[in-house]
Amino acid sequence: MRPIATWRAIDETENRPALIFSTSSDRIGTSTGSAFNAVFAKDVEAWTGLPISPYAGLYYGTQDDEFDVIGGLMVRYDEDWSSYHMWDGRNFHNMVERWFENGQTLGLVLAELDGTYSLGLSWTVNFAMPWERGD
Repeated sequence: MRPIATWRAIDETENRPALIFSTSSDRIGTSTGSAFNAVFAKDVEAWTGLPISPYAGLYYGTQDDEFDVIGGLMVRYDEDWSSYHMWDGRNFHNMVERWFENGQTLGLVLAELDGTYSLGLSWTVNFAMPWERGD
């Protein structure tokens, strides 16, 4: 079991992207290894009028002991629905996600692995920290 963690080191502002560091299991299709990422992400709707948030960054995977450039785009359709289009440095993955009021999300994932596509589900539970809830 490998740890999964995300830390937003720098918050996004009107003119500056967020800087986010994360760790997880290595890319889809690897049997072992861990991944370490640093990405810049920015909601650009105020600049473009489009409800999109691109991101780009650097990925290091221990399975292959290699760095890769990663990137993607989130598209918001409304408060409840969004889609994610992600390049992991080798393969392209897509996900449509539904947000629920209780902080959970349910997603339909189409993951590519060397030209072969697999369909899956994702379920996320978000835990708000006391300072984020206003406690």
